[in-house]
Amino acid sequence: MKFSTERAILLKALAHVQSVAEKRNTIPILANVLIQATNQQVSLKATDMEIEVVERIPASVVCEGACTVPAAVLYDIVRKLPDNVVIEFDKTESNGLHLQAGRYATRLNVLPVEDFPSMGTGDFPHTFQISSSVLQSLIDRIRFAISNEETRYYLNGIYLHVTDVEGEEKLRAVATDGHRLARVETNVPLGAAGISGVIIPRKTVNELRKLMEETSEEISIALSDTRIQLVIGAITLTSKLIDGVFPDYERVIPQNNTRVLKVERKAFSEAVARVAAISRERSRPVKMSLKTGSLVLSANSPERGTAKEELDDNVVFYTSEELEIGFQARYLVDIMDQIENEAEFVFADSVAPVIVRSAGTSSVLYVIMPMRV
Repeated sequence: MKFSTERAILLKALAHVQSVAEKRNTIPILANVLIQATNQQVSLKATDMEIEVVERIPASVVCEGACTVPAAVLYDIVRKLPDNVVIEFDKTESNGLHLQAGRYATRLNVLPVEDFPSMGTGDFPHTFQISSSVLQSLIDRIRFAISNEETRYYLNGIYLHVTDVEGEEKLRAVATDGHRLARVETNVPLGAAGISGVIIPRKTVNELRKLMEETSEEISIALSDTRIQLVIGAITLTSKLIDGVFPDYERVIPQNNTRVLKVERKAFSEAVARVAAISRERSRPVKMSLKTGSLVLSANSPERGTAKEELDDNVVFYTSEELEIGFQARYLVDIMDQIENEAEFVFADSVAPVIVRSAGTSSVLYVIMPMRV
């Protein structure tokens, strides 16, 4: 194998694939990137056996071939090379992969190509396209609610499914960690109408989100019962799905809450952050004290003291009965980051789940459990 390529092109691709390569090094080959040179292009592949990323880049190929080298090492070397340099790769001998860029040269140890695992291809019964902006919005609005609790593994991802909403089918994404729930929906893309519910793992969601930062193209999605494959330009991401049953989330969405608070999002979020600064204990809540036309936020810490802030009445609308209710500050701020302009809280009492959403919008909805105050 012998080829050359531009440093900037290679660095961008390596940044994408090396984050997937296994870092714990329990299986040495999984720490490597598979480099394949064919037809004036080079493909770079990395996998941890749960997710696989392949990216193709242009190159001047003198001799076709393949090898595997440590992904993190190669990335670090290329990252530290000068801009605009052309990098030459040569594995025409048996003693490793030779890399040269200007006056710099190195030789990297290789592992056998035949040992590099593949997630395969297989059949994907459902294929459809979705705009990158729509998919980014789906992910950004709910991924903060994905659970990190490994024992409830079926919550460690985003549940994607098609559902009927008032006689119209919608593509809906849901995430929950048991303390809060995030739900967002959009129109069903052509070809997605028949998909069953799938759970996309947290790592896949995060890797996908990073890849989408650099594109405005349509994204092709292929789905089976066990895997998802996404094509983003020259990048193909394939991932296993979580083999589990997502809970019936509709049961935790309140249907009879009646007390409505509307508050300007930015003012509320900043006030929560200021009040919460008094305590670093995650278990201590920020208390919301509500009465007609008034919202007071407060928090206390036995070690640090107390804090209180009353929001201006021109950013608060509340006309229901007086209410005191507490929430973990981080949960409130996470939700406010996804609200546009005015937030709407819908309460039942001081202990029941609360609905939060952008005022006047039904496509994005959050549910948050209160804390005892």
